[in-house]
Amino acid sequence: MHIALKVDVDTYRGTLEGVPALLRLFDEYQVRATFLFSLGPDHTGRALRRLFRPGFLEKVRRTSVASNYGLRTLMYGTLLPGPHIGRKAGAVMRSVAEAGHEVGIHCYDHVRWQDQVAHRDAAWTRRELERAMASFEQVFGRPATVHGAAGWQLNPHLLALEEEMGFRYASDVRGKSVFYPELQGVTSRCPQIPTTLPTLDELIGRDGIDAENVHEYVYSESLRILPHGHVYTLHAELEGMALRPVMEKLLVMWKSFEGEICALEDTLDSLDPLSLPTHRIGWGQVAGRSGHLAMQSIAV
Repeated sequence: MHIALKVDVDTYRGTLEGVPALLRLFDEYQVRATFLFSLGPDHTGRALRRLFRPGFLEKVRRTSVASNYGLRTLMYGTLLPGPHIGRKAGAVMRSVAEAGHEVGIHCYDHVRWQDQVAHRDAAWTRRELERAMASFEQVFGRPATVHGAAGWQLNPHLLALEEEMGFRYASDVRGKSVFYPELQGVTSRCPQIPTTLPTLDELIGRDGIDAENVHEYVYSESLRILPHGHVYTLHAELEGMALRPVMEKLLVMWKSFEGEICALEDTLDSLDPLSLPTHRIGWGQVAGRSGHLAMQSIAV
């Protein structure tokens, strides 16, 4: 069993509270992870514009968004100005790297990227990515080498930019194996390491799954054999806070199976780049999540 942990850090509160809690948990169980940070303003409140999207309101109800994220966070970008996460929480971010974990870019403005990138042009995409890269360098004093798109949302311009800007790999999509991506005629030699397992907010509240048994479902899914193992995406705002006990149960179960729990870069290090296939990226729906996500599609 090979499980790579990808931690998406979406909000200011998640950075300040969820990240340190995860660091303590990972230290206790002696595992490494990849932390991907939102590096610009926290405009979480603007996500409420998605209320009219099919499935979004149902997800809000199932996953207790208000209690998990907090009322203050849900007002950022609307009733309250959004704090700039990179400027105000840089010390917490640096502590992740100092603890030996891999760090990278999730986005600059999470809501703006997730809601707009699929329909934006090359100039917009470059501007957003360059803002995130500049903020990352201000925090860590070096360029980022990994990018994981917010909400699994992208466009073909991003694929070209990831190769141009020298990212070692990206984790922008859902899928089943590591691959080189192609989308709308753009092929990138920056490999994709896709998320393979469902996330907690996609599962809780569906089909009898709750916070007490969701770890059993995730674990059973992780037993499926895939070419390069699994990638589990967790969130600082969930597994680092109210759902921390779920994360601990998963670590115990994965450890008891004598599986390898690692950062995303460790998955890439175990592979021969020349052996990786090229796959198209398509758009699909995932049960429990609203909208369409970028997904690994057919080999080319």
